[in-house]
Amino acid sequence: MIDFLLLVLYSTAAACGIYIIYRHRQYFYERFKKGVVSVFMLAMLFFLMAYTFNMLIILLFRLVALLGADSAARLIWLNYSWAIAQFGTTVGIIILALMTRSGKYDQFIYLKKIERKEDHHADTNAGKK
Repeated sequence: MIDFLLLVLYSTAAACGIYIIYRHRQYFYERFKKGVVSVFMLAMLFFLMAYTFNMLIILLFRLVALLGADSAARLIWLNYSWAIAQFGTTVGIIILALMTRSGKYDQFIYLKKIERKEDHHADTNAGKK
């Protein structure tokens, strides 16, 4: 019974993560296109992607165990995948915690340099012929 409950919980968490990432894709597309991204939203995306990957890995762990397909090589790859996913989740949550502690949610990363047009005055080229 507990195995079934865990499968449902892990599946639900992974599905919700995928849904949230999918629904925010337009925001990130527009932000990357404009060249300015909120650091908080970027950290949230990083954390959520790592967390969703984490849930998919643990779901695979549970399915492999339930199906009895525990081969040593498969378990090694799942363990490495779990470690990578956990590393990403931990880095993401540390970044979010630091931002929460500082209270600076309005920080942005400028991916492109915004080109500013110089003011051209009519008298700039007046003396040149």
